Amino acid sequence: MSVISIQSQVAWGHVGNSAATFPIQLHGIDVIAVPTTLLSNRPGYPTIRGRVLDAQLVADLLRGIEERGAIESARMILSGYLGSADIAQEVAEFVAHAKASNPALLYCCDPVLGDRHTGLFVRADIPPLVRDQLLPLADIITPNHFELESLCGAKAATIAELVAQARALIARGPSTVVVTSAELAATPADEIVTLAVERDHAWRVGTPLLPISPHGTGDLFAALFSSARLRGAGTPAALAQAASGIYAVLERTARRGTDEMRIVESADVMLDPKRRFEAVAITAS
Repeated sequence: MSVISIQSQVAWGHVGNSAATFPIQLHGIDVIAVPTTLLSNRPGYPTIRGRVLDAQLVADLLRGIEERGAIESARMILSGYLGSADIAQEVAEFVAHAKASNPALLYCCDPVLGDRHTGLFVRADIPPLVRDQLLPLADIITPNHFELESLCGAKAATIAELVAQARALIARGPSTVVVTSAELAATPADEIVTLAVERDHAWRVGTPLLPISPHGTGDLFAALFSSARLRGAGTPAALAQAASGIYAVLERTARRGTDEMRIVESADVMLDPKRRFEAVAITAS
């Protein structure tokens, strides 16, 4: 069983494939990691080296793994930060081709467009491609609150509004929308809420807010949620497992006082979190 993971890659730190690969492998799933960027580190440090890859190079890598039988052997494609509109176009074409070749293949799209603190951090021509080309191909999409609003073109301040927006996306393709870092009016100040929404059901999980805000948490969450789904968990169980696993990583990171998530040293608690947070069914009209 394998996942084709198409995301950014850094030499230092944990974002993109550098955050997702190990947690997926830890759960017994092979990862075919295709980079969209090769960078020394994430933005936010005083210096950064490397670049977004040429779209033709990404296309060649995708063609190469197909020639090795990756499409037939994979159970899921996971995409994250794309880097350019040309890469987004290549990924859309690859996913469409792969799903036509292997109808059992799932596609999880993590939009990676921005967040409420910094706004949009990709070029303005990327969100329309994600909305119009990748979203209709997706089985699962994992936007944060800002990305959900960006894809829908409207604000959401309550659970009912957020669920309605998620279901508007479901009408366009995916069967499951998971909204991370939901910032709702009724959310306690010391809690982070994640919602999973399907056509007829929705669930909520809350975890304590820790005094850190490392990068790559969305990439890690998508990896943990995808791993759980591939191992047979339903949506509420996968939501609980991913939320518990990421909280365990962040709790250890907070204790260490580091800027980067302590993913490798948290292998034990990703597999067996000491605190477990259950997903609770919600109703929203």
